[in-house]
Amino acid sequence: MEHELIDEFYHFLLLERGLSQHTITAYAADLNKFLCFLEEKKIKSMLDVQPKDVDSFMYWLDENGLSPRSRARTLAAIKTFYRFLVFTKRLSTNPAILTTSPRFAKKLPQVLSLEEVERLLKQPDLTTPKGLRDKAMLELLYATGLRVSELVKLELNQLNLETGYLIVRGKGAKERLIPIGKTAIGALNVYLQRGRPLLLHSPLNPYLFIGYKGKPLTRQGFWEIIKRYILKAGIKKSISPHTLRHSFATHLLERGADLRSVQVMLGHASITTTEIYTHITKTHLKEIYVRYHPRAK
Repeated sequence: MEHELIDEFYHFLLLERGLSQHTITAYAADLNKFLCFLEEKKIKSMLDVQPKDVDSFMYWLDENGLSPRSRARTLAAIKTFYRFLVFTKRLSTNPAILTTSPRFAKKLPQVLSLEEVERLLKQPDLTTPKGLRDKAMLELLYATGLRVSELVKLELNQLNLETGYLIVRGKGAKERLIPIGKTAIGALNVYLQRGRPLLLHSPLNPYLFIGYKGKPLTRQGFWEIIKRYILKAGIKKSISPHTLRHSFATHLLERGADLRSVQVMLGHASITTTEIYTHITKTHLKEIYVRYHPRAK
């Protein structure tokens, strides 16, 4: 019974909510942990769970050394599961609704300076097809703030270089329109004319960026590429696959872009997620102030 409910929940997340397999796998791990706890406490069904049981589970996770961030993610999975049970009329109320999420300090993402971005974008070898591809990818990533998962899945029909925009299919199968700057358009045109045809194994391949044996590039493949160029550029910062995405958002806000527009371009469902970049720009302003104001020190 329990596993049937959970399987139906996963099916709902995949087809109705459009969540990625990675997210669903994370939900599965959290719910299995909760199920094991309930079995240990002799609670026979997830339908019998009371608010005190959810609170007890969260306390148990804390006692067993799980970080606040991991506990918050686990609670989010449980709340989503019980919202599903209420939605499908298995329950009338959500027993997890009043359980508060652990507080944790938001970790500010690492961003590159303008000078570091310029150095990074100059690294690909423009005499090779792969170099032209990498140059186009890096320029497009910084120009649009795409997620890496969105970048590697791009198809030719999502790109309109004449009018300078990109249609992106992001999380939850939602589409958004993002403008592309002239520099990125130029790099893409060169790649499409001189790079992509030499990487193709089939003229019917719909993907924009071609990887090993004509297959679409993977997230892991892109991660290896950007790590290599970061090292080659002599950038010492600890970076992630989303470093250029973070830099895109931060540099826009530093130059006066409004938060709502940046939210739309990034594809954030909530503006609260985008607000983390305002903390980065405030930190940047503080550094500038301390560095240049005669009475700051």
